[in-house]
Amino acid sequence: TFAERVKFKSYIVFLVLFCLFIYAPLAHWTWHPKGFLFKLGVLDFAGGTVVHMSAGFAALIASIYLRDKSAGKEAIAPANIPFVLLGTGLLWFGWFGFNAGSAMSAGTLATSAFATTNTASAAAGLCWVLFDVVRGKKPSALGFCIGAVVGLVAITPAAGFVTIPSSLFIGTVAALISNVVVHWKSKTSLEDTLDVFPCHGVGGLVGMIMTALFANTAVNGANTTGNGLFFGETALFKVHLIGLVV
Repeated sequence: TFAERVKFKSYIVFLVLFCLFIYAPLAHWTWHPKGFLFKLGVLDFAGGTVVHMSAGFAALIASIYLRDKSAGKEAIAPANIPFVLLGTGLLWFGWFGFNAGSAMSAGTLATSAFATTNTASAAAGLCWVLFDVVRGKKPSALGFCIGAVVGLVAITPAAGFVTIPSSLFIGTVAALISNVVVHWKSKTSLEDTLDVFPCHGVGGLVGMIMTALFANTAVNGANTTGNGLFFGETALFKVHLIGLVV
């Protein structure tokens, strides 16, 4: 989000402090058996809260802190669309590593997480392009790439807890919401070079809520909190709202 706007030494200092004071506590809260969010029953399969929301909201704060109100708001087009496509493909492929890999073994759960990850990303990419068309914008490969990444982000907390049909819905909804937030952000003086907040912050937030809606204990026995709100149970939804605020 602040590419080319901070000194490299400052970036290194920020990186160390962020890892120590933001990422590490969040990882402990969410994944360690003694973490308070873990004990509360918050579900985060591969890092929607720990990774994407922490980075996404940090990006928002960085954009506000580094805001230059005198700067022009000229859109900077990517220099090389094939490179964007290549990068998206590498991200998509790599995402299977930490989403499916978060099952910690090759088995049914890893297969399910792999399939939900792929489905959500594809749905989000297509939804982003179609939503652009509905809003009167030209459909583009870049739009598909942005949507695909949003889908990957949104399915990250839910990958090992939801079914494939649910992942289709999660990717679609996340793309719609993030697309609207990107449009809103473009009208402000905030400069977020790669739309980290709309894609990762908002995508992670949507993913956390969607996990609370569609989590199914039949998918993953490690989910002891219960089914999502969609299945008529409220316990998981309540603890996720608390986790979201925290």
